[in-house]
Amino acid sequence: MRGYTLEKDAYRARLRKIEGQVRGLQRLIDEDTYCIDVLTQIASVRSALDQVALGLVDQHLHHCVIDAMTADPEEGSQRLDEATLAVKRLLRM
Repeated sequence: MRGYTLEKDAYRARLRKIEGQVRGLQRLIDEDTYCIDVLTQIASVRSALDQVALGLVDQHLHHCVIDAMTADPEEGSQRLDEATLAVKRLLRM
C-alpha cells in the first residue's frame, strides 16, 4: 500500500480541480485576457500543484520511509535518499 492510499480520493479531487484551472487558463488565452491576469492564474495552478507534491512528500516520509527504516535500516536509508532526490527535482525551476 502506498503512503497516500488513504488520501487518494482527496488527491484525485484536488487534481481534478487543478485540471479545471488549467482548462480555465486555456480559455483566458483564447479570450485574449490581460497578461497579468493569466500570470496570476498560472501562479495559482503552480501553487496548487506544489501543495499536492508537498502532501505526497509528507506521506512518503511518514509512511514509506519510516516503515522501511523500521523493517530494514539500509532500505530506509535508500528510501530517504529517494525522497531527497524527489524534493530536489521539485525545487528545480
